[in-house]
Amino acid sequence: MKVAVLGGCGIQGRTAVYDLSIQEEIEEVICADINFDDLHKIENCADMTKITQIKLDVGNTDALENVFKKVDVVVDLLPRFFLDNVHKAALTTKTSIVNSNYIYGGDADLDRKAKDAGISIMPECGLDPGIDLIIYGYTVKKFDEVHVINSYCGGFPDKKACTNPINYKVSWTWSGVLSSTMRDASLIKDGKIVDIPAMEQHDKANIHQINFPGLGELEAIPNGNATFFTDLLNVTKTIKETGRYSLRWPGWSAFWNPLKKLGFLSNEPVKGLACEVSPVQFLDKLMGPGLEYADDERDLVVMLNLFEGIKDGKKIRIVNRLLIKRDLNTGLMAMSQGVGYPASIVARMIANKEITRKGLLSPTKHIPYEPFMERLRDRGIIAFEEEQDIN
Repeated sequence: MKVAVLGGCGIQGRTAVYDLSIQEEIEEVICADINFDDLHKIENCADMTKITQIKLDVGNTDALENVFKKVDVVVDLLPRFFLDNVHKAALTTKTSIVNSNYIYGGDADLDRKAKDAGISIMPECGLDPGIDLIIYGYTVKKFDEVHVINSYCGGFPDKKACTNPINYKVSWTWSGVLSSTMRDASLIKDGKIVDIPAMEQHDKANIHQINFPGLGELEAIPNGNATFFTDLLNVTKTIKETGRYSLRWPGWSAFWNPLKKLGFLSNEPVKGLACEVSPVQFLDKLMGPGLEYADDERDLVVMLNLFEGIKDGKKIRIVNRLLIKRDLNTGLMAMSQGVGYPASIVARMIANKEITRKGLLSPTKHIPYEPFMERLRDRGIIAFEEEQDIN
């Protein structure tokens, strides 16, 4: 089996390259990126003899398609704005792909084209979205009627690594973090849809705290379209409450809310400067370099999925939680494990024909739960499930 990882030298990409390289059935892993300065960071854990470096400009259609033609399946861990190019290459070369980007609303035309090409396109296959959606699809089947689905996920420093005023460091991309602080949210509360504009995302009225075992109080910020997934699971008609929330150490919203209101997250160029630069571009370049982890510092990933409803005539609650920590022996970040491992696992499932459905797929429906979770456990990521009666 041969697999290509687009963005293979990125933080998430390196984890996928490493994980694929140590699998017995993998013959070759193509690490496709624009530079390979950080590939040495996995030399102590990966099978470097299986890894082929290909310098790739994703905007070069011929070069991109040539990479696709060399492999059985592609893992795409590039930023979302490359997605159209990646989809076109997949369809042209008839090569299945896995990526971690949201694809809210689906795409009927892409689904039809993928079926015609005889390929599988699996988006939303990382951490969040990804592991959470696989848990969604499995857990709702346990209920006769679902009333609550609340999903919480976040990556942030271990307390010992909280060495700056915002108690945060970057385990993926700082530009991506800034973008997520300007994301609209759609929730259901008391059976009614509530839309929260990005500008109000960090308002005190819209945030709350949860308690996570071993960590204590964490701040929950609405982030994303929760109703899309209840619609996808066909349970919205009985849902009384649903939301998708980012988790941070307390104080995150108190920092960002006034900056947001003052325009610091605007994409509009500031007038009167010598060159065109927006406030968010400035923050990206100013803050990003100072928010890197030291080699001996751990990042954490926390996920909590909470479900309530009726089962066998009783009101029950099912809580599913996991905690990932950076592996200081390999250097692999907790966030990169949470994204890279699911992508590599599912890519192999497609190539091995454990997943045979063609078209535009969804983790909520098309990833086999037990085999997937077993392979996560093999990599040290364990999701604990608890069922409780509600009086």
